[in-house]
Amino acid sequence: MSAPLQPPPGLQAPPGAIRLVGLTLGYDRHPAVHHLDGTIPAGDMLAVVGPNGAGKSTLLKGLVGEIPCLDGAILRGVPRAALAYLPQADEIDRSFPISVLDLASMGLWRRAGAWRSLGRSRGTVLDALGAVGLAGFEGRAIGTLSGGQFQRVLFARLILQDAAVILLDEPFTGIDARTVDDLVGLIGRWHAQGRTVVAALHDFAQVRAHFPRTLLIAREPVAWGATASVLTPQNLARAARLSEAWDETAGVCERGHDHAPAQPDHGHGRSQGHDHAHDHAHGPVHAHDHASHRHGSAA
Repeated sequence: MSAPLQPPPGLQAPPGAIRLVGLTLGYDRHPAVHHLDGTIPAGDMLAVVGPNGAGKSTLLKGLVGEIPCLDGAILRGVPRAALAYLPQADEIDRSFPISVLDLASMGLWRRAGAWRSLGRSRGTVLDALGAVGLAGFEGRAIGTLSGGQFQRVLFARLILQDAAVILLDEPFTGIDARTVDDLVGLIGRWHAQGRTVVAALHDFAQVRAHFPRTLLIAREPVAWGATASVLTPQNLARAARLSEAWDETAGVCERGHDHAPAQPDHGHGRSQGHDHAHDHAHGPVHAHDHASHRHGSAA
């Protein structure tokens, strides 16, 4: 088994940014996302898109530190405590007997401590609930809420976390159009405040309308840059082809000289991927167009 790639000594992320260096993430030594290089700058508004099973959720969990790197590194120019993460709704147990007020107030835990009484913070929590359209809902049990109302509570919790970087995993799935519009407006205000927002999404219309930059992945980077240049028919077709060809049983790739880190193209939607140089000059990022992912297991 090869040793995990280590970034060059002294390599850092710019202040407020997150830098990915040869990043591979996965489970039981089987990669779900691999060889991802680039920087999410401070204040970015980035959509992460790709086919089902492309690794979008895995990437967000890696960014927040929920799963370790199998290879490469995540260099954070912000403290990990400055990241707020909203998982997919189906990962949250809504049967737990807790009130709307108590769930939202969990956003204050890092600042107030888990066991400190709300006390004078109660008004702050009520203000956050009001900001997401839930004034008067504070006493309701979360199990009585609709899907849209529950998502509003989770966004109130994010408001109270007051994080510099906000990671959202499919935040609009299964909720009504009015709630989507309200939450998109809130995300836009966060971005206007200089916060970094990274959201895994599947609705390309939402991405084109609200997210100026996009990362398209299919277990590997396909394209990263301006949304209009990333979401092209050619890139989407390549992502679909790569996703269909992926070998779930493959281990972590051996990295060689052709896996040098590269930055996303901030102007043209072309990420210079980790392999063949001729693809860098003639098309969107090259990602393995092989029959399956079998580069040599590191397991």
